[in-house]
Amino acid sequence: MLRTVDVEIDPYLEMGEVQRRVYAGKGPALLFTRPKGTAFPMLGNLFGSLDRARFLFRDALEGVRALVDAKVDPRELLRHPGRALRLPAAAAHLLPRTVKTGPVMAHTTSVSALPQLTSWPDDGGPFVTLPQVYTEDPERPGFRGGNLGMYRVQLAGNAYVRDREVGLHYQLHRGIGVHHSAAVRRGEPLRVNVFVGGPPAMMVAAVMPLPEGLPELSFAGALNARAVRMIRFGDTAVHADADFVIRGVVDPGAQKPEGPFGDHLGYYAKKHEFPFLRVEAVHHREGAIWPFTTVGRPPQEDTTFGELIHELTAPLVPDVLPGVRAVHAVDAAGVHPLLLAIGSERYTPYASVRRPMELLTQANAILGNGQMSLAKYLFIVDEESLDIQDVGAFFRHLLERVDPTRDLHFQTNTTIDTLDYSGNALNEGSKLVIAAVGNKRRELPATLGDLRLPGGFGDPCVVIPGVLAIRAPAFSSPADAEAFAASFRASDAIARFPLVVLVDDAEFTARSLDNFLWVTFTRSNPAIDVHGIESSYAHKAWGCRGSIVIDARIKPHHAAPLEMDPAVLRRVDALAAKGGPLHGLY
Repeated sequence: MLRTVDVEIDPYLEMGEVQRRVYAGKGPALLFTRPKGTAFPMLGNLFGSLDRARFLFRDALEGVRALVDAKVDPRELLRHPGRALRLPAAAAHLLPRTVKTGPVMAHTTSVSALPQLTSWPDDGGPFVTLPQVYTEDPERPGFRGGNLGMYRVQLAGNAYVRDREVGLHYQLHRGIGVHHSAAVRRGEPLRVNVFVGGPPAMMVAAVMPLPEGLPELSFAGALNARAVRMIRFGDTAVHADADFVIRGVVDPGAQKPEGPFGDHLGYYAKKHEFPFLRVEAVHHREGAIWPFTTVGRPPQEDTTFGELIHELTAPLVPDVLPGVRAVHAVDAAGVHPLLLAIGSERYTPYASVRRPMELLTQANAILGNGQMSLAKYLFIVDEESLDIQDVGAFFRHLLERVDPTRDLHFQTNTTIDTLDYSGNALNEGSKLVIAAVGNKRRELPATLGDLRLPGGFGDPCVVIPGVLAIRAPAFSSPADAEAFAASFRASDAIARFPLVVLVDDAEFTARSLDNFLWVTFTRSNPAIDVHGIESSYAHKAWGCRGSIVIDARIKPHHAAPLEMDPAVLRRVDALAAKGGPLHGLY
């Protein structure tokens, strides 16, 4: 599962390209012993597959599942007595243990001596890509009020003072934001420690969508099958077993430009003002190894994080969201842009004609819960037999049943993912809930038939039954798509397709389901880009009698898609060619 790469590889662009190729090829974890420009070995593709992630935590997964079962339904422990036997041991690891010192304090170094990983050509500088950022609530310091999150850390570039400042990017709703707000209210700096490396359980804990008040350190202890050891430094703490720690403070109100950064939606997150860390010290253990990943258009290594999180937390969904059977953040669509859900429509079971009612209550609960609140599109149905991981089947079920005159529910002028640039401005956009219940309303066409398109529109392609991609002229204004939809009637042949997507390249969009998901849901803002054939308003609610039309063209305000430097591609090709040092890795 692990291969050593002893040839010199440059952390500037080359290493990230190698890691992404090996991940795509379902290859091993990679230990780079000679990274250019640093004395520290680097470890990539650690979470390169779900099987490998399960192997890493093989001694603890049953105990963690027992804890989940105990929270959801203690009767589950009776059905799985093996898990019940592991429960006391798992629970014993929940409380962090305070120690006087630890391996991470063995040596000191500088920020510039750390590996300077740059993943994409237009990144603003090198980044820590698997950071564990630890803060405590200034108003109630201690582990119980601690937060461990995976937030972007920029080591150099822009206006950062070399070795003295690093960028810190976090999203509005994250736990560190609550701590930072408290520090600003108190007029005092926020102490921040960035851990790198150490037990892989800490990396998973840093991205877990845990309930409010449940410390990530507790989850890490259970997943690690050993309590997390922490060194107290006054009103903060350092993970004793990390490979590295960057210690410092964020001053109230202090900001500098951070980014750009090639992100998990497949585009560059643009440069914006964000807090920065005033570095006080950098420590590392003897023999320290720097773990890293790279992100980009999914699937990437962070896909495995999502799969593992789903596996561990899926049983909690009905407990946290009553009536909701399953939720799936669609990785191919960039995770947050598209959320699928299976709920329960139990209102008025005696009605002869069913319509979404309870599903809308459940949709509101989903959009008000943690990271799910970042969803831009939420599609919800009530078919228990559906496999929510089968995105194509889910779309078919919904499109067969949706009534576009009543089943589209918009939220406008609201918050969306910080990394999603399809909205009006940073963090600003809209949401669309589509809820569908009842019997089939239509058969979904799988062939084009006789389509007549307005001038400038062409190359119609069936993506999946019921979904049509059409090449449109380059975007000039939302009026283009509005005029396209207005040129048809609900009786026209095109309206046999309940969903029509206007794109820059129809053949590319229809080439795979993943392409369709990525193009459609990362390049559209529902309140502006959703149109319809024979659309109208009733009591301030928008609907249409014919096709739902989504304008998924690239707009001028969108972030640039990620593309690698051709020269780097050629160098990595040569390294992986027959006889080259990377041959056979993927």
